[in-house]
Amino acid sequence: MLRTLAFLSPWLLGTGLFFIYPLVSTAYLSFTRYDGFVSPTWDGLDNWRFVFRDYPFFWPALRNTLWFVLVLVTLRIIVGLVLGMMVIHVKRGSSVLRTVFYAPFLAPPVAATLAFVFILNPGTGPVNAILGHLGLPEPGWFNDPTWAKPALTLLALWGVGDLMVIFMAALLDVPRELYEAASLDGAGAARRFRHVTLPHLRPILLFAVITGVIATMQYYTEPLVAGQVASGQIGGSGQQTQPGYPGGSTLTLPQLVYNLGFQRFDIGAACVVAMVLFVLSMVFAAFLMRSGHGFLAGED
Repeated sequence: MLRTLAFLSPWLLGTGLFFIYPLVSTAYLSFTRYDGFVSPTWDGLDNWRFVFRDYPFFWPALRNTLWFVLVLVTLRIIVGLVLGMMVIHVKRGSSVLRTVFYAPFLAPPVAATLAFVFILNPGTGPVNAILGHLGLPEPGWFNDPTWAKPALTLLALWGVGDLMVIFMAALLDVPRELYEAASLDGAGAARRFRHVTLPHLRPILLFAVITGVIATMQYYTEPLVAGQVASGQIGGSGQQTQPGYPGGSTLTLPQLVYNLGFQRFDIGAACVVAMVLFVLSMVFAAFLMRSGHGFLAGED
């Protein structure tokens, strides 16, 4: 028993220090009044009532976060798979295409967001200039609540090279003999994809969905930078800014944690939002893992 505990001690120590202790502390602080300077005092359910009932940004942030989880994860998987299939079927120049599609993923998030804000600037950006010359509508992009989330979606799809590389590796691992046998049986491209390619991609698709949901639940840098730059509200440390520009359309739950905890110094309310994020992540993960067993087994 002692020998087993000795072998497990690095894992137990790391889990206790970096997962269990922060989780228990966050849960405790969510029931206290705490500003980070004075010792926390028990406040009961006041923080929870404030966040769910009186804080005007919580429900819009929750809706936006779920929108990003649904749309960004789905589109990134589809586009990554399409690009992976396209690159492996290109006879010449495939290495150049791999570099072109993967390089944007290496760009720092802040730099990539700044570039997209200026490229999609409704007044001076080249995208709207081209659309204007073609006689097409010129969206407001990051300055329009209707177009802000689609603009962030374009930014996410621009950096889809990581999924493309993963899908390429999985596609190249599918036995060629299965495609040949399916072709001899008269299966077209759609049937070959459904009955040959897709069954081999099931574990990779499940991996992409789970990791994509976890990453999107933490979606913070891109919407925060885009909103502040587009609105001109860039400020120094400790300066309060209105989150979610324009009109709360880019507001996410991680932004609320920062706004409440480090700008308004209401750490108790910030811990409530953090616990909501944790519970949502666990629910999504449990659902995906449970449904993933049937998915991996090929059940419809």
